[in-house]
Amino acid sequence: MIAAKKTSLFSEFFESEKTGGILLILATAVSLLLANSPWGESYTHFWHRTADWSWGQIHLKLSVEEWINDGLMAIFFLMVGLEIERELYIGELADFKKALLPVLAAIGGMALPAGFHFYFNHGQPTQSGIGIPMATDIAFALGILSLLGNRVPLSLKIFLSAVAIIDDLGAVIIIALFYTKSISFLYLSASLVIFLCLLLMNKLKVQGLLYYILPGIIMWYCMLQSGVHATISGILLAFSIPFSRQEGKNPSEKLQHTLHKPVAFLILPLFAMANTGILLSGNLLHQLTNSNSLGILLGLAAGKPIGILLVCLLAISLKVCCMPDGMNWNHLCGLGILAGIGFTMSIFISNMAFSDPGLIGASKIAVLAASLFCSLLGLLVLQRSGRQPGRS
Repeated sequence: MIAAKKTSLFSEFFESEKTGGILLILATAVSLLLANSPWGESYTHFWHRTADWSWGQIHLKLSVEEWINDGLMAIFFLMVGLEIERELYIGELADFKKALLPVLAAIGGMALPAGFHFYFNHGQPTQSGIGIPMATDIAFALGILSLLGNRVPLSLKIFLSAVAIIDDLGAVIIIALFYTKSISFLYLSASLVIFLCLLLMNKLKVQGLLYYILPGIIMWYCMLQSGVHATISGILLAFSIPFSRQEGKNPSEKLQHTLHKPVAFLILPLFAMANTGILLSGNLLHQLTNSNSLGILLGLAAGKPIGILLVCLLAISLKVCCMPDGMNWNHLCGLGILAGIGFTMSIFISNMAFSDPGLIGASKIAVLAASLFCSLLGLLVLQRSGRQPGRS
């Protein structure tokens, strides 16, 4: 019963993510075309227009881009948190033996890209971009993987999802620790008090989602005012919502099911359009060959697959872990390459790492170039691997 439920949950998750990934690619293409068209100036200006919101003494004045990056993306992070929670309870991360290899792979796939970027940017102002090549975009990666259909084993799709989810958690920790510029301890304390109250409600077995979501909105506002990135509130809210194995009594699963389509079909495409309207100027080669861009390109395209493969090779050779059923080293190589698709998280961190628009734009171009390269090379490797499912 539980195994069937896990398979059903993953199938629904994969279907949603792969469609969302394809939509993400289309949204990026449209955004780049519009930004470099005769309407490019108007298109860019639209995302920077301010939109005000007031309620009593609360007043927020943010640009359209900021409402998406700070507001709607908090909902994306909420869903990421719910996915992590599900994986910890009934998914691949619930079984220590099964969880260990993707956890180790994700750590290797975060550490080596950071090392590549650090090598090229140590002691320079661009050193703060070290977090950009560390993350994997789960929607984009699964969207690309879906193009291969049943030519790759289900275990590979699950393994890639687990690695990307752990990557997301790593990215959230990095954002919280290293990309917070100034802190209001009053607002941060208020956020943490609300979070503790939500955890207490969870302990008291309060099930109604509204009892969590309404305080969660206030927690988001306090986090926004605190200086810590507001999207962190989405992760905190996710971990406070009860998860139950009882049929029909699982608020976490219910909310995750509700959020999947709005996140995949609305929030992520909007994020892509708001953040990839980049003017591709004549000095594109220069933008891709500066130290920051090289750190991002090599971090994603080389650091990710090498880091994942080396750690997996070590863990499997030492018999700490074993190769997942149905997978071989060619599959693992292709998976490592696809993990180099940074996109959403990498672009998100680019916005926080730098204040110079030119540097942010160059970082985004490097992320897009690396993600495109990893998509094509990963497809090529896995297409060949998929014809040899029997080998290990």
